[in-house]
Amino acid sequence: MSIDAKTARVDFDSLWNYDNPAATEAKFRELLPDAKSMGDTGYYAELLTQIARTQGLQQQFDFAHATLDTVQGMLRAAGEKAHVRYLLERGRAFNSDGKAVEAIPLFTEAWETALKEHLDFYAVDAAHMLGIVAPSDQRMAWNEKALELAEKSSDPRARKWQGSLYNNIGWTYFDQKKYYTALDMFQKAVVSRREQGAPIPLRVAEWCLAKTYRMLGRVDEALIIQQRLLKEWQGAGEDNDGYVYEELGECLMTLNRPEEAVPYFAKAYELLSTDIWLSRDEPARLQRLKELGRVK
Repeated sequence: MSIDAKTARVDFDSLWNYDNPAATEAKFRELLPDAKSMGDTGYYAELLTQIARTQGLQQQFDFAHATLDTVQGMLRAAGEKAHVRYLLERGRAFNSDGKAVEAIPLFTEAWETALKEHLDFYAVDAAHMLGIVAPSDQRMAWNEKALELAEKSSDPRARKWQGSLYNNIGWTYFDQKKYYTALDMFQKAVVSRREQGAPIPLRVAEWCLAKTYRMLGRVDEALIIQQRLLKEWQGAGEDNDGYVYEELGECLMTLNRPEEAVPYFAKAYELLSTDIWLSRDEPARLQRLKELGRVK
């Protein structure tokens, strides 16, 4: 936990654990009484926007919108940064609830306001979200706008967006089956993540790279990377990445080693079937893992 020495305010953004939104919500709620008593409406409103985000990540969309309704009533006194964060989280709540059409104008307003106020980090965030929710023929343009701003910004936090944006652009090309172009983006993401020195985002970037190798027929290379990633997760005491197990199974199946693939698919199903987003959005994928893993 870091503290803003000038104001003695907790930097609540540093408390985020996106893999455990419920625990993050609990931490944020512990800060609410002090945040409210400070008399800093902007700080209090920003904290509430992040509580709303934790609720959205738990698929508690009604609660998220109720929290944001509270923030909305505070915006006149909260300042532009809080306003931008409100727009971002209202948009994310709609998008996560399958209402992308309602999210688009919110992200667009967040982008325009953040640019005007020189809030580069949040402007990149807004553009990256538009790269996800905008009509398919507009997504690449939004990703490119986000990347251009991240690359030229003097804000270190904005510049850190580059790894995520290379990843997002890579997946856009991947979904278009433009695997060589996707590979180039994923390679840039790996370089960016390595420079940042964060092991988990680096593993994710390398996983994307390896999956693309598999799609290009470079299955032996893909398998080696996924095996290394599994050892790294296990070495960190976090043997919980179902996606690595899934790809190990896919590589072995492609290499005509189906019996070896079975336990990997079974483990992938065990881990990924607990993911509330996959259960909602990709039930066929989970069913396939269950069948290939011969799970009873």
